[in-house]
Amino acid sequence: MYSSERLKGIDLFVCVADMGSFTAAAERMNLTSSAISKGIARLEARLQVRLFHRTTRRLSLTDAGVTFYRTCTGVLGELEEAELSIQAENAQPQGKVRVDLPASYGRLHALPVILKLIEDHPLLMPHISFSDRFVDPVREGIDIIVRIGGADIWPNTLGHCYLGAQRHIFCASPAYVKKRGTPETEQDLENHSCVVYGEGNGLPTPWHFAGVQPNSSEKKVLPARVAIGDAEGQLTAVLAGHGIAQLPTWLVKRQLEEGTLVEVLSHLATDGLPINLAWLKSRQALPKVRALLKILTDNLGPSGSRLGPF
Repeated sequence: MYSSERLKGIDLFVCVADMGSFTAAAERMNLTSSAISKGIARLEARLQVRLFHRTTRRLSLTDAGVTFYRTCTGVLGELEEAELSIQAENAQPQGKVRVDLPASYGRLHALPVILKLIEDHPLLMPHISFSDRFVDPVREGIDIIVRIGGADIWPNTLGHCYLGAQRHIFCASPAYVKKRGTPETEQDLENHSCVVYGEGNGLPTPWHFAGVQPNSSEKKVLPARVAIGDAEGQLTAVLAGHGIAQLPTWLVKRQLEEGTLVEVLSHLATDGLPINLAWLKSRQALPKVRALLKILTDNLGPSGSRLGPF
């Protein structure tokens, strides 16, 4: 059995950590500063650890306090969500939900979809981060992630949905093609300016070319006119007429439609990494998570958002 003693002082502790002082926490909770201070002291005595650094000017969490804060906010959040989910199966999406998106794809396509949803649900509060690194939703407390690439086998704690494989094409500006001509073969690229993705170690990433056999591809490193460690940076260089790049269709969709970019070597285009949507199974029944999963699943794909231009 769980002892009720473990719950005592948690709300005080979280409030003090959020407000940054005993006085502000006391005002928020309609208590005296003395009551707040004594409550924190009792909690520290029970845990046998110091939770706050106290000086005359500021109050800050110790390392142990930071760890305990993360746990406490998670527990309080889950209690809140449990109450909301019990109240009504068809409750309106509301409350905080954490979402992590790939940097470029997320800003261009996933973020506008989420913003569209919160227009209709003003009580929904997405907390959105952008990263291309590996993210562990369970450890980092993230409800939903969108990832380009991902695990071959997803852990049992996560649900996931395959959104499609991104398509890599070769493209250039009309001005560049007019000046330098249109390449017809892979070998022609040796005589063209190539805008490649440059890794942090300074080495250019190889380009992929469709192979002779169906669903096959070949890799080749092209001499770089310029190497840029960011896909949106590559796009900027190509639009400015600095050469040809291999880019995903979700990144260049609008430019191709507007005619500011043209596709070349279309017969050598290839499929790239898969795009996946994943989420914590323990949270998927919550109305706010369900609503986000539905709109993302319905509107995201390998070429970007299906909602049209924003």
